[in-house]
Amino acid sequence: MSRRHHYELSTTWTGDRGAGTVDYKAYDRAYTTECDGRPPILGSSDPAFRGDKSHWNPELLLVAALSECHLLWYLHRCSVNGVVVMGYRDIAVGTMLENADGGGRFEEVVLQPVVTVANAEMVDLATRLHAEAAQRCFIGSSVNFPVRHEARIVVGVTPA
Repeated sequence: MSRRHHYELSTTWTGDRGAGTVDYKAYDRAYTTECDGRPPILGSSDPAFRGDKSHWNPELLLVAALSECHLLWYLHRCSVNGVVVMGYRDIAVGTMLENADGGGRFEEVVLQPVVTVANAEMVDLATRLHAEAAQRCFIGSSVNFPVRHEARIVVGVTPA
């Protein structure tokens, strides 16, 4: 049985300095993304493209979405397979190649979760469940570049 889900939000450019986009340097890349009942996301372009480094940019949000989706699927797969996760921290790294014409594409994203499980008997299954999570992740299944997983499983003590 297939189900269709829809996601709606609004993104509003907030970077008009009074002259609009009269030239490339005349405007800020600032925007606000909003969805009912949630705090707004303050965004901009990457600082390499005249953006505000204190704001989220689309590239970071894409990497974050991949990391978050994998986390949620992984926790689900662990819970239904008897693996007790006590801690999870991912360092996600995306690599984007910019073309000479200014366009570009992501080459890959590497997820590097450190997962703490309750006991040593869970380590092998906890390791294998990353592959299941990767296969089911909605975001990972939607991108056209590799999403690699370099997971490390530790037992009993949440790493710093």
